[in-house]
Amino acid sequence: MSIRIGQVLIDQGILTNDQVEQILTAQGTSARPFGLLAEELFAVEPEAIENAWVQQYASIAEHADLTSLCPTPEALAYIERRQAWQFAILPLRVEGAELVLATTTNTLARALRFISRCLTVPGYLVLAETEALGSALEAHYPMAALNPDALTDCPAARITRADAA
Repeated sequence: MSIRIGQVLIDQGILTNDQVEQILTAQGTSARPFGLLAEELFAVEPEAIENAWVQQYASIAEHADLTSLCPTPEALAYIERRQAWQFAILPLRVEGAELVLATTTNTLARALRFISRCLTVPGYLVLAETEALGSALEAHYPMAALNPDALTDCPAARITRADAA
């Protein structure tokens, strides 16, 4: 079962149980997103909402072992080398009409923004270890001066895989 964003924010001390109940009541009458209501009603920072969302997504997302997966040429053709490194995404395969891409918990929000704004087909994300993603990007999208360390030099992950379990 998925953890709820409200519970994550309670656990982090950002919201109280009463505040979450107020947001849920407002959500029931307005059908507006929980995070947006939390920002408006209780001045919760957008970064806190994003972090809670990442933790929620990471708790339910499939985890991919990139050391044993080989991306299909069809999938690799969907994004450019610069995009792969900039957004830390690796297209893996096409399933029906959807493109399956790998990213890390550290880059999940950025990768989702890329998928929703730039990708011309529907896509969904699976999670991979940072080192494995860096090695796979180096193998499939070689770029001068970039290697797997480029991903590990990113800011520290907000949550770890163990936190997401």
